[in-house]
Amino acid sequence: MSSSSAGDRLQSVARQLRESAALNERLAREAPERILQAAEMLIAAFRSGNKVLLCGNGGSAADCQHMATEFVSRFHPHRQRPALPALALTTDTSILTAHSNDASFEGVFERQLQAHGKPGDVLVAISTSGNSKNVIRAVETARRMQVRTLGLLGEGGALVALVDCAVVVPSRDTQRIQEALLCVEHILCDLTESALFP
Repeated sequence: MSSSSAGDRLQSVARQLRESAALNERLAREAPERILQAAEMLIAAFRSGNKVLLCGNGGSAADCQHMATEFVSRFHPHRQRPALPALALTTDTSILTAHSNDASFEGVFERQLQAHGKPGDVLVAISTSGNSKNVIRAVETARRMQVRTLGLLGEGGALVALVDCAVVVPSRDTQRIQEALLCVEHILCDLTESALFP
């Protein structure tokens, strides 16, 4: 590797780290009230004996599993607490593949929501584009079922106008959105756990 190409790669590393940090700084200025509103929605659901369901595709599916795990297991390792009822609708390969094969992939989250959702539950819809058709259908179904909806989204897209509460990362760069949403998700887990188990 030439010294010039090594230098270019180092500059790329530093640039991407700065871009990610700058986006989080912008969120710190613009989104705290909305993030707190989102946390209050989750706290209220758990306090009333309801559950949180999560859906998304690709990296967002991984985020769903991550958040559900933090609620069911625990976020702070020093805090001994009961499990919180949270379910990622992204993990059952039999349901995902059967419904996709027999009906459509656009209905895979909607169908599970119909099976598991109850009035007062919260559906967390994660989408970097805000336009995932299967997530949109789940949100539309949630509204009919009196399930509250929380969107963790990139800017643009239809979902921002469909959910009860939207935390929007002001970017259209998928990588940067995913990095910022992970930070938001950790904050939501922290605020929820701290409120329920001070």
